[in-house]
Amino acid sequence: MSNDDLEIDTDDLQRRMDGAMASLRHEFASLRTGRASASIVDPIQVDAYGQMTPINQLGTVNVPEPRMVVINVWDKGMVGKVEKAIRESGIGINPVTDGPLIRLPIPELNEERRRELTKVAGTYAENAKVAIRNVRRDGMDQIKKAKSAGMSEDDQKMWADEVQELTDKAIAAVDKALEAKQQEIMQV
Repeated sequence: MSNDDLEIDTDDLQRRMDGAMASLRHEFASLRTGRASASIVDPIQVDAYGQMTPINQLGTVNVPEPRMVVINVWDKGMVGKVEKAIRESGIGINPVTDGPLIRLPIPELNEERRRELTKVAGTYAENAKVAIRNVRRDGMDQIKKAKSAGMSEDDQKMWADEVQELTDKAIAAVDKALEAKQQEIMQV
């Protein structure tokens, strides 16, 4: 058994936790704060041609004015599916369909809608934390495997502490990002 089997790849764990954080930032960018943004539809997936596909791969997304997002769906047969995916996404915007065009009028954010958006942000943050904890579990599983390969108790403890430290830092970063996003949403 080589000594490499007794090493835990913390760089890989860190990279995967960073990936969860990057994904969270991307989802946060799609939460609107009163202005139209093409990224609002980024997290929405449409069941197209037998697989889940992002809207921006089914049409052109434009922001012609501050309170309007327009999606020009390339395949007319997909318009209904794109519209349905937007309605069911929870972004709280009623799409208006006009031929291949789907208009998303962005309403003013009222207090109730701001609260809803902070809940959505919380859900995104919780999903990121789950992803980070899954990476932590993988790291702990690696340590268990290394234990059976002959890793010493002291090394197990050291690696477990290091994996936990990575996890704690990543979770703290998610909490900080969530707090900032919620403040941004609640600003009038």
